[in-house]
Order: sequence, then C-alpha cells, then structure tokens
Amino acid sequence: MNATVCNTIFNKAIQDYHLIDQVDAQLINPYLADTVEALLYQKCWVDTVQWHLEDLVRDPSIDPVEGLKLKRRIDHSNQLRTDLVEQIDDFLLTQFGAVQFGIDARVNTESPAWAIDRLSILALKIYHMESEVNRKEATPAHQQRCAAKLSVLVEQQHDLSLSIDQLIESIKSGLVRMKVYRQMKMYNDATLNPVLYQQKS
Repeated sequence: MNATVCNTIFNKAIQDYHLIDQVDAQLINPYLADTVEALLYQKCWVDTVQWHLEDLVRDPSIDPVEGLKLKRRIDHSNQLRTDLVEQIDDFLLTQFGAVQFGIDARVNTESPAWAIDRLSILALKIYHMESEVNRKEATPAHQQRCAAKLSVLVEQQHDLSLSIDQLIESIKSGLVRMKVYRQMKMYNDATLNPVLYQQKS
C-alpha cells in the first residue's frame, strides 16, 4: 500500500458518492471485503457523507430538533471514522509484524493511518475547491481566490503523499517503529462521559 493507491481509492469514493449526492445513499463498496482497499474506500465514503452533514447542520434556518439529530449523527460518524482508521493501522501492524526494528528506531508523531486520514480529507477539500473554481455562477474574483487555494491544497496533497510513502518505507526498513495510539474518544462512551453516566445513577 502507498499514497498513490490511497488517493486513487479516495477519488473513486468521492466521485461515486457525488453520482448520488445524498447523505443517506447506500454504501456499495466495490472492493473485496476484509481488504485494506475496502477499508480505505469505506473510510473516505464516511468522510464524504460527514462533509455534507457538516454543511447541512450549518444551515442558519435549520429546525433545532433536526439540527440536534444531525449533530448526533455527526458524532456517530466521527466515532466510525476513528474505528476505521484504527482498523487500517491494525492491518499495517500485521503487515509489518515481522520487521526487526533497530535500537535507534524512531517513533513517528502519528501512525500511518492517521496520516492517511488527513489524505482522505485533503482529497475532499480538493474535490470541493475544484467545484468552486468551476462554478459557473461564481464571480471571477471568487474563482480566482479558490484557484489559489486549490493550488495550495494540491501542493499539500503532494507533500503529504510523499511523507506517507517515506514513513511506510522507513517502517519497512526498521528505521521507524510502527506504534499505534488508540484515540480513546470519551464523549460517546457511557462509562466515561459524566453527562451520560450520571443519568444512570
């Protein structure tokens, strides 16, 4: 697995979603179950749905009850995103399980899958910024501003892709130790969120 594979899968997920462009659209994963490709596709699909949920919940005229439903759906989506990232890391841990790390092996500030998570979000930003650049009813000034932002996003995608590939190669060669830190999200856990567990007492 490398960043090129990730970007290809992310772009496919984003394009597939926008063929329907509905937050309740059914996910039909084109990749074989229990593969990292299927995880990457599902991860980006969830990100894409959440992108549009975030748009909907910011509607100034939204009904408060509907807004609360969307907020809770976003919370659930965030937990699912985290779970998928950790599953991708678990795949990589298995893949690199036989690597002999040197005594001086470094530890990276984030695991490969959390860097890949940022790559998925960048693919979404690029897709939607391109849409703004090409939006016919937008003013030329708006299109120019968005084109400048798009250029920065594309550069970020290139740099992050390179960094991910370098990190994976360093892990393969034993120069960087593959280490996963679980996110331990607390707000969805009824045993850790005081608002939730105090209601049970």
